[in-house]
Formats: sequence, C-alpha cells, structure tokens
Amino acid sequence: MMISRIANSPALLAWIHLCRNSMARRPYILAYMIAPLLIAGCSGEQPALVSVTGKVTMQGKGVTAGAIYFHPAAENTFQKDTPSSQLQLDGSFTMKTFPFGEGVPSGRYKVTLVPELASRLNRPEYGSVEKTPWEIEVKDQAITSQVFQVQ
Repeated sequence: MMISRIANSPALLAWIHLCRNSMARRPYILAYMIAPLLIAGCSGEQPALVSVTGKVTMQGKGVTAGAIYFHPAAENTFQKDTPSSQLQLDGSFTMKTFPFGEGVPSGRYKVTLVPELASRLNRPEYGSVEKTPWEIEVKDQAITSQVFQVQ
C-alpha cells in the first residue's frame, strides 16, 4: 500500500513529468549554458597589464570633465581595445583596458583626450591621434605619476 501511495503521489508524477520534459530540453539548456563561455573564449587571451597612473594638467591645474585614451601603435601586439580612463576632479587618472581590468598592455601609444574636452580647452590637436604631441611607451614596470601637460 505504501508503494502504491508513493507511485501515485502528485509530487512523484510531477517530478517524472519534469524529468521527461527536461530531457527533451536538455540540448537547449546546455547550449544556453555553454554559449557565454564560448563567447568569452573568443575574446582571446588576457594580455599582461601594467599599471599606469598619472595626471593631466594645464597651467598647473588638473584637467577634468573628460577622459584620456591610449591608442596602440601599429607594431603593438595588443590591438583589441583603446585603454582609457576618466579624469578625476584633480586631473588624475588610472588607465584601464576593457574588459581585462586596470592597467595597459606593454607597448607604444599615442595619447589623446576625448575630443570634446580638447575642444573646450581650445587645443583640438590633443583630441586627434594624428596630431597629438603626447606619446608613451609602457614597459613591464608600473608607471606612476605620469604627467601630461596641455601646452
């Protein structure tokens, strides 16, 4: 009698129904679980990042309300992103490389400000990769207190 009650219990019948239906859906569930891993894997190896911090100044004061970009030179091995940072209230920055985190892959870079900020400073050349006078070479050691002076 006990086995009969268990075999006919609504909970067991619901579980059997769920298992049968989930077996049919299993390939789809598996695909949804694996797809994000495949997409993340397609982004490639994470580059070694070097910490780069500093400040952007003009006439001795911090430049703010904008961003700074490091544009990789053609010979750099890492070309997938342009490392960047928001300028803080004192003009300081900490470079980040999306989606890998804080730091910059080693190599040579042309450095620009966001074009809107360069225009507000009446120095549009600082917003153009072709015209900016700023360059930086990032080696294997951290760069701290790098100052970019708007002339």
